Amino acid sequence: MINITFPDGNVRQYEAGTTAMDVAKSISHGLAKKVLSAKVNGEVWDTTRPIDTDATLQLLTWDDKDGKMTFWHSSAHLMAEALEALYPGIKFGTGPAIDNGFYYDIDPGEHTISSDDFPKIEKKMVELAREKNEYVRKPITQEDAIAFFSEKGDEYKLELIEKRGGEDITLYQQGAFVDLCKGPHLPDTSYIKAVKLTNVAGAYWQGDESRQQMTRVYGITFPKQKELTAYLEMIEEAKKRDHRKLGAELGLFMFSERVGQGLPMWLPKGNQLRERLMNFLREEQEKRGYQLVTTPHIGKKELYQTSGHWEKYGEDSFRPINTPKDGEEFLLKPMNCPHHCEIFAHRPHSYKELPLRIAEFGTVYRYEQSGELHGLSRVRCFTQDDAHIFCTPEQLKDEFLSVLDLTKTVLSKMGFDEFTAQISLRDPEKPEKYIGAEEDWNNAEQAIIDATKEVGLNTVTELGEAAFYGPKLDFMIKDALGRSWQLGTIQVDYNLPKRFELEYTGADNQPHRPIMIHRAPFGSMERFISILIEHSGGKFPLWLTPDQFAILPISDRFNDYARDIEQQLATYDIRGYVDDRSEKIGRKIRDTEVKKVPFMLIIGEQEKESGNVSVRRQGEGDLGAMTIEGFAQHFKEAANS
Repeated sequence: MINITFPDGNVRQYEAGTTAMDVAKSISHGLAKKVLSAKVNGEVWDTTRPIDTDATLQLLTWDDKDGKMTFWHSSAHLMAEALEALYPGIKFGTGPAIDNGFYYDIDPGEHTISSDDFPKIEKKMVELAREKNEYVRKPITQEDAIAFFSEKGDEYKLELIEKRGGEDITLYQQGAFVDLCKGPHLPDTSYIKAVKLTNVAGAYWQGDESRQQMTRVYGITFPKQKELTAYLEMIEEAKKRDHRKLGAELGLFMFSERVGQGLPMWLPKGNQLRERLMNFLREEQEKRGYQLVTTPHIGKKELYQTSGHWEKYGEDSFRPINTPKDGEEFLLKPMNCPHHCEIFAHRPHSYKELPLRIAEFGTVYRYEQSGELHGLSRVRCFTQDDAHIFCTPEQLKDEFLSVLDLTKTVLSKMGFDEFTAQISLRDPEKPEKYIGAEEDWNNAEQAIIDATKEVGLNTVTELGEAAFYGPKLDFMIKDALGRSWQLGTIQVDYNLPKRFELEYTGADNQPHRPIMIHRAPFGSMERFISILIEHSGGKFPLWLTPDQFAILPISDRFNDYARDIEQQLATYDIRGYVDDRSEKIGRKIRDTEVKKVPFMLIIGEQEKESGNVSVRRQGEGDLGAMTIEGFAQHFKEAANS
């Protein structure tokens, strides 16, 4: 008999060799129908794989991220089986699950595959899924795997086998399709009910531009047709809300090939939006004792060698800038924290001065690959709402809780009320990814775990997602379309203070090392605004909206009165403009709706004589006539609602 420990701590005994599916059935047949895979001792397994020793067990369903990944990875194999049946002789590279679905890289040989072929591929996938073929795991020696794929003439799989060295090798088979794969997979193909192929693109083998160009086919699947229908409706709505489209329509930002890819330029209205966000955070920071600093956009290469950023991120940085002085090199800064460490180090500190909280809206630069750039959400130049807190060990918990409170305040103000806090820890299998002592990592990780428990945050834990110098707490929000985004981060760092030899004098008159908290509630201003645009559909909260009203005279002879109203509203701190174009009022209203201006104030003879305005709310229609004072009061109530 073996002991199986469940996530709630309960322990049950089962015979050795039992499977996760056997366990699920012992609990309820309803549960067993939902289980897609299982986490055994922290590793995701097939539900049909025997468990031979005592183990922890978590049953994974569609509601779990790892459950979805299993579903979509199995779907990639199903698509490969369909492609092999339709296009004999094609070869396969890799086919992973991704955040929304899966893809497979294929070498089509003499065939050509385009989006025109999607309907027949989808039809074949559904046909194969209904055969209810099991996904069978087959451990195999390296020699036998080489012999198998050599006989098939599959150079891609042979290369992957060679890269694995002496690792255990497994094949998976469903129906007539056999693939090199670590798994895990669904019990059988019948779980896949709804199929949609979404895109086809070119991709170099292993991401190397000097290698074979392959065809990458993307798709997504669901256990129910209604879920696919809902997803496709969401995608259509997402197209309407695309921040690149709305950003152009609203005149917020632009890109220029002459300036360079991934380097956004903020237009007047976008800059107003950006400044209001920054001013809001400045005020919140001042309430909490932060001091603002400004640091250069560049730094000597040695600065980032000291911090460890050059070693870990050098390949993703812009190339060093060589000065006229022999051997002197500078970098466009990839991070603000090394500069802030130098600010702390520039004079002695007493424990009585701590915590020291310094903040900066600092612009950083990273050389993202051109294929990964995407509007504002993935750029090469972005501004972080960065702050670093230097504190004593005794102050760490309270400071972390204070930062948690600030982050929750920011998210709530922006309308992101639904979020999960992700505790991002080290990957214990890859210690080479991190710097610092084991004890410091343990202390930092425990501090984050304890703080989230104290305030009752809804959390998930992800191994391998920590920064190279310390664990972090990432805030995962859901937007209006139900999509998840990572916004805001808090990191506990024992390592940079050591690398920069930072010290303060304690009550015992001895030198001590401070602990450093990295904090950015918005994260990247550019990425945050891209998410805010799509979340709101361009209809920002009133306090953020660049133009809160548009005054629409019905003819040119009312332009002077319109400008007088504009000046009166400015005294109430309400922002807007006069549309004095010689256009018909219907055209002006339509254009203002497209710009998503919250209020339209229509001016004609009757309004001029009475001293009123006719008010129209974007998306709601006419609100009737109001005095200027009456509109200002209505606006104030709307802004606070």
